[in-house]
Amino acid sequence: MMAAMSASRRDFLRYSAFAAASTVAVPSLFAKGKKTAPFQLGMCSYTFREFDRAHVIQFMKELKLTNLNAKDAKDHLPMSSAEAEDQAVADYKAAGIKLTAVGAVYFPKDDDDDVRTRFEYAKRAGVKVIVAGDPTPEALPRIEKFVKEYDIRIAIHNHGPEDKIWHSPLDVLNAVKGMDPRMGCCIDVGHTVRTGTDVVAAIKEVGPRLFDVHMKDLTDFKAKESQVAVGDGKMPVREIFEALVAINYKGDVDLEYEVHGDDPMPGATKSIDYIRKVLGEMGYQG
Repeated sequence: MMAAMSASRRDFLRYSAFAAASTVAVPSLFAKGKKTAPFQLGMCSYTFREFDRAHVIQFMKELKLTNLNAKDAKDHLPMSSAEAEDQAVADYKAAGIKLTAVGAVYFPKDDDDDVRTRFEYAKRAGVKVIVAGDPTPEALPRIEKFVKEYDIRIAIHNHGPEDKIWHSPLDVLNAVKGMDPRMGCCIDVGHTVRTGTDVVAAIKEVGPRLFDVHMKDLTDFKAKESQVAVGDGKMPVREIFEALVAINYKGDVDLEYEVHGDDPMPGATKSIDYIRKVLGEMGYQG
């Protein structure tokens, strides 16, 4: 059974009212004649890292999202035991939520047994993408071996200037060139721009090795702490989406709203509404 909800009923009513009010503003997105977007809109469960699985499911329903990049945070998708993970997968399935990726998953050891546990975790979740947080370049050949065995893609997540290895997606691309085509990138657009990298150009350069996108916005491309709701900053959202269309990207664009962890729904709702607005202006349903 899902863990009992810890927030008050008043909080839920407030979240629900906010979500309901904001969705009224974008009815044209679902007008006849709009095409389905070539990529999927989803959510990183890390956005709700201070809330349990029951809240994640509730928030996803309020946002009218079904695709989830689930992380081993709280009880979102536990890595501690197969039984706990299986229960989480069942809960999401019952709620109509599709797990599209796991992660970020970390690879602390260049060791067969340890790497296999990560791939088994992804296999039980039924996903074909592992968003990898910190594999060393030396561990990539071992990880590639499991990519081939499990037919699960590795999307190495860049973490910006603070990352000791993977500053930008171009660092990832340079490391995986010549490896199995299922070795690739998760582009975090916020961390990418903070390295001074042109995120639109990076998307086009990574091309077929792009397996996931983490979407966020910043008011200052040099300041991690300047994150705001998508649409309130300087991120070239439409240009990013146009680049994804240009490379025929078929994966997920997952909102990763990392601020206001104790009250994420106002910013998450505003972000998703803005993303859907941009897609609508491009002629797509959100």
